Amino acid sequence: MDSNLLKVFLAVSNNSSISLAALELGFAQSNVTSRIKQLEKGIGYTLFHRIPKGVKLTHEGEKLYPHAVEIVRKLEETILQMRNINHQEVLRVGSTQTNAPIRLLPFVTKLNEDFPKMKVELYTNTTPHVVSTLLDYKVDIAFVSGNPNHKDIMVLQKFDEDIYLVESKDKKSENCVLGYKDSCAYFTYLYLEFKKQDNSTFKTITFENYETVLGCAKLGMGKALAPISIIKKYAYENDLKMTKVECGLSTHLVCRKDYIPMIAGYLKKLNFEN
Repeated sequence: MDSNLLKVFLAVSNNSSISLAALELGFAQSNVTSRIKQLEKGIGYTLFHRIPKGVKLTHEGEKLYPHAVEIVRKLEETILQMRNINHQEVLRVGSTQTNAPIRLLPFVTKLNEDFPKMKVELYTNTTPHVVSTLLDYKVDIAFVSGNPNHKDIMVLQKFDEDIYLVESKDKKSENCVLGYKDSCAYFTYLYLEFKKQDNSTFKTITFENYETVLGCAKLGMGKALAPISIIKKYAYENDLKMTKVECGLSTHLVCRKDYIPMIAGYLKKLNFEN
């Protein structure tokens, strides 16, 4: 079975749309349709129902889906292992948005200095999404907030940092949790803390960057949780009321236990922080 056809099948399945899958893959829509028909002909089953808003997996398509995921994952893993068989040719790095502006640039700079022939690929998102990509073998290492404490994940390095509850210095803050996306570890922690206080009337507002989060906290629109590195980066340390919080959300550099990078020893000792 052609793995490229399975990749197209997965893209259509995940998007529930042939047109969106075509955009994701960089193919013409007719090309995607043709490949799906080719796959359906090869296995002898219709894989999608056409519905007004896109497509939906048939019963046979649902059965194929987990096998397709596993086949494509195994193939990509094998290709990567062969590329890195004698040296680390490619390093795929996942990172939280909080960590990205603080550590990612000096980290990549140091890697380029020490391994000039190694290609570095980057992926950023919130901690849950980054951990998910690591577990799916889509990245080799990841910077995440807090220790994942997962049976398949090992910690390469821990970066201790102070975390603060921030709010307006000049105004009474509104009963609102501010954060970067609702799956952000800092937002989730503060949200649960508000819940524990039997605070049932609070609102939540999420933004696409931390500078906006801190700016809104300064204006009294609510409270937020952030590491001191981010607060200092955006020069808000003198503009906010800051209360230190022990929340166990220091940044951890992690990898899979069954997929340890060849340069793991180097990564464990690497010091790239100012």
